[in-house]
Amino acid sequence: MYLKKTPNLNGRIRLSIVDTYYDKAKKCSRQKTVESIGWLDELEKKYDDPIAHFQKRVEQLKAEKAARQAPLHFTFYDSDRLCLGDKLRKNFGYAALSQIYHELGLHTFLTNRQRRSKEQYDANTIMKMLVYSRLLFPASKKSSYDDREHFFEKTDYSLDDVYRCLSFLDKYKENLQIWLNDHIKENYGRDTSLIYYDVTNYYFETDEQTDFLRKGVSKEHRPNPIVQMGLFMDNQGIPITYELFPGNTNDCLTYRPNFGRIKKQFDLGRVISVADKGMTTGDNIWYTINTPTHDGYVFSMSIRGAEKSIKDYILEQEGYE
Repeated sequence: MYLKKTPNLNGRIRLSIVDTYYDKAKKCSRQKTVESIGWLDELEKKYDDPIAHFQKRVEQLKAEKAARQAPLHFTFYDSDRLCLGDKLRKNFGYAALSQIYHELGLHTFLTNRQRRSKEQYDANTIMKMLVYSRLLFPASKKSSYDDREHFFEKTDYSLDDVYRCLSFLDKYKENLQIWLNDHIKENYGRDTSLIYYDVTNYYFETDEQTDFLRKGVSKEHRPNPIVQMGLFMDNQGIPITYELFPGNTNDCLTYRPNFGRIKKQFDLGRVISVADKGMTTGDNIWYTINTPTHDGYVFSMSIRGAEKSIKDYILEQEGYE
């Protein structure tokens, strides 16, 4: 690196700081201008000795370059050993999930809502841990908390904070679903030409029933009290919304309350509902096709257990398209 003096046709001299480097592609030495300083005659009006002044600048840049290229040295001691049982492994692949999390604005939603709360925990930090753990290492809330060191995130919260945060999330669950729907539409687009609906249930390790925990038809054939959950998904398999019902609620009775709510809250327009035979009732069909947008339905139905008129209709050879 040196101070270059370049004369022009009129004899004026232009100063610049130039560095040389080796071009691996062309296999030769080349030059590049690091700083363009200006005309020498103009600089002489500002500095007593412009050459000496900017030569000091060259030496400064040389020192900075040498510092950048200097090797790094690490010192290790015999006592600096890893102990068995230390959880030092980190998952970096969740960075892709983190990008989606922030594109959906979950951090903004939770941070804004918690400003009105007196809770001391950080709901956004806990929510990130729960989301990443559920997707990568599905387990209980306690197990997810125990393994929170997997991620490059804050971990200064307790297990009690996690459980308290669940009540906070439940309080804003409907607003959060609407927020997510708006951001999914904005960032990725929503295809609701077909919406899929199904019901599942969750059992609880207890024999005591409440108004919500009720014994019903368990998907896992368990005798424990259960809670029913109805879930709507769009044509791309992305959830739209869910609703919880007492465990003894018949599957077909969960459809109408959900369908009417999502049409209004999520502004879906005309849709076609796709569901299994658990939704096939006259009331559900009538409710679907008699909306202002005249929605459609594709519900499966058991032919073997159907009445004779339906069997005859299905087996009729005429009219198939």
